[in-house]
Amino acid sequence: MAPPAGQIRPAKYLGAFVLIVVALYSLVFFTGNGKATPKLGIDLQGGTRVTLTARAPDGQTPTDQALNQARELIETRVNGLGVSGAEVVRDGTNLVITVPGADSEGAKRLGQTAKLNFRKVVGSPLPNAQPAPPSTSGTPAPSGSNAPTTTPSAPPAGSETATAPTTTAQGRPAPALEAQPTTTTPPASGTTPATTTSAPAKPEVDCRKVFNGEYSEKAEDAISESRACRQDPSLTTLDAQTVQQALTAFTCPAKDPLLGNDDPALPLLTCDQKSEFKYVLAPVNPPADGSVKDTDFSLYSRLTGEDIGNATSGTDPQGAGFIVNLTFKGEGGDKWGKFTSANVSQQVAVVLDSQVVSAPNINEPIIGGNTQISGKFSQKEADGLANVLKYGSLPLSFEASEAETVSATLGLASLEAGLIAGGIGLALVFVYCLIYYRLLGLLTILSLVLSGAVVYAVLVLLGRWIGFTLDLAGIAGFIVAIGITADSFVVFFERLKDEVREGRTFRSAVPRAWVRSRRTILSADAVSFLASAILYVIAVGQVKGFAFTLGMSTVLDLVVVFLVTHPLVAMVSKSKSLSSPKLSGLGGAVQAGADDRAATAAGKSAAVKEV
Repeated sequence: MAPPAGQIRPAKYLGAFVLIVVALYSLVFFTGNGKATPKLGIDLQGGTRVTLTARAPDGQTPTDQALNQARELIETRVNGLGVSGAEVVRDGTNLVITVPGADSEGAKRLGQTAKLNFRKVVGSPLPNAQPAPPSTSGTPAPSGSNAPTTTPSAPPAGSETATAPTTTAQGRPAPALEAQPTTTTPPASGTTPATTTSAPAKPEVDCRKVFNGEYSEKAEDAISESRACRQDPSLTTLDAQTVQQALTAFTCPAKDPLLGNDDPALPLLTCDQKSEFKYVLAPVNPPADGSVKDTDFSLYSRLTGEDIGNATSGTDPQGAGFIVNLTFKGEGGDKWGKFTSANVSQQVAVVLDSQVVSAPNINEPIIGGNTQISGKFSQKEADGLANVLKYGSLPLSFEASEAETVSATLGLASLEAGLIAGGIGLALVFVYCLIYYRLLGLLTILSLVLSGAVVYAVLVLLGRWIGFTLDLAGIAGFIVAIGITADSFVVFFERLKDEVREGRTFRSAVPRAWVRSRRTILSADAVSFLASAILYVIAVGQVKGFAFTLGMSTVLDLVVVFLVTHPLVAMVSKSKSLSSPKLSGLGGAVQAGADDRAATAAGKSAAVKEV
C-alpha cells in the first residue's frame, strides 16, 4: 500500500541515490583512461591559439558578411560535440581560435573550408614523386620560348607527322594544348606562326612552375595560376596517354593555394590529403549550355556537400580504422544512385577542399541515399570530418598564419584566489547552518558534499564524452549553483518550522512541509534552469560554459534534494533522540508556537471574563 502524501520510505530513496553514485564513479574509474580528473579549460591548463587568415575564392578582400558567417559556422563546429571551452574571435580579416590543450592541428582543422563534392576519376592515379629530368619522355621540357613542350620519343627521320602537341602561349603542359593544331611540315622561312599574331588577353602563366609547386606570392595571382593550369577544361577530353603525361609532370604542392578554391564546373588536377597520389578528376557539374542531358551521369556526379543531410563517424566494418557515414537529403540520394549506376567499375573521388579524401571503386549501383567515406581515419579524424560536414562549408578558405601556446599561469593564480575566497565563504555558510539549524544544518552540509561528489563525477564524464572543459567561468557557475542548492534546503526547513509553530510534532510536520515546499523548490529551480538555457543559447565562449555548468548543477540540485535531503530529514524525524527540539534546531519554533498558543488562549480567557 502506498504511503500517504508526503510520507516516503527513506531507505528506498537513499538506496537509489547510492546506486547513482556507484554507477557514476564506476564509469569514471572503469571507462576511458580511468583517471578521476576533469578536463581543464585554456585559462587553467593553458592551450593553443591559432590565427586563421581568410581568403576569398577570387583572392580579393573577404566581405564582412562572409567573415561573420564563417565565424558563426566555426563556433558551431567548436561546440558540435558539446562545450569545448574554445573561443572564436574575429580580428579584422582574421579569425582567432583559442582551444584548450596543445592540439594546434585540431584547432587548424576547425578552419577547414569543408567544400565537399564527388568527382569521377579520369585515368589512373599516379604516386606522387618528383618528375623525371626534362629530357625524359613524357615530362615538360624547355623550348626556345617561355612555354614548355611535352615530347615523347623522337619520331624516325622522314616522319610525316609530329606526335607531340605543343603548348599554348600561357605555358600549359600538353593537356592544355590538345585542341591546338600541329603542322606536318615546318613553316617556311620567315613565316610567323598563327599563334603569335594576337596578344594574349591575360598575363602568361608558366605551368611548368605551377606543376613544380611554384606560385606567385599574391593570393589572388596564385589562385588564378592554379586554376589556369590545374583546371584546364580539356583535361577530361584528352586521351589516356596525355592525361598520364599531365599527372607525371605534376608534383603535389607543399602549400596548395587552390585549397577550397577550385571551380566545381571544371576538371581538377590534384592530390590526396597526404600527398601520396595524384589524380585527374572530372567536373562536378555539366556545362550550363544544355549540351549535356539531365539524365547523363556518365561523367558528372552533380553531388556536393549541400546534398548531405547528416554525417556521423563509426568504426569500419570491413577492417581497422574509422569511417564517415553520409546520408543524402532530397535529390542527393537519387543523384548518387544514377551516378553509381552509370559508373560501375569506375573510381569516384570524395573531394574535400580540393583534396581527395578517398577514391573507391564503384562495384555496383548504390541506391538508398547512404554512403561511406573511408580513408584510414583515426577516430579523432573521423569525428572531426563528420562534424565539419554536418554543419556545412565555410564561405571562405583559411590558412593558419600563426599558432602559439597560451600559458595557464595567470589562470591558475586566479583559480587559487577564487578557491580560497569560495572556501572561506562556504565555511561561513557551514558555521551559520550549524548555529541556526543545528542538526538540520549538519544535513545541509552533508547534502552539499554529496551534491559536490555527483557534480564532480558528471564533470569528469562530460569531459571524457563530449569534450567539456572546466574553466574559471564554469567554476563560477558551480559556486552560484551552491547558493541555489542551499536555497532549496532553506525553503524546506523554513516550511518545516512553520508547521512546528502551528503545533505539529517534528515527525508529522515533515510530510506536510515537504508537500508545501516542493512546489516552491521546483518553481525556483525551473526559473534558474530556463535562465541558464537562454544564456547558453545566446552566449558564446566562456559565458556559454558558465551557463552550462549553472544549468547542470541546478538539475543535480533537484536530484540531491529529492533523493537525499528529504529522506534524511524524514529519517531524523522518526528518531526519538535525534528529533529532540534542542538537537534538531527546531526548539525556537516549538517555543514560538507555544507562546503563540498561550497568548491566544489568554486572549480568549480574558474575552470570556469580560462577557
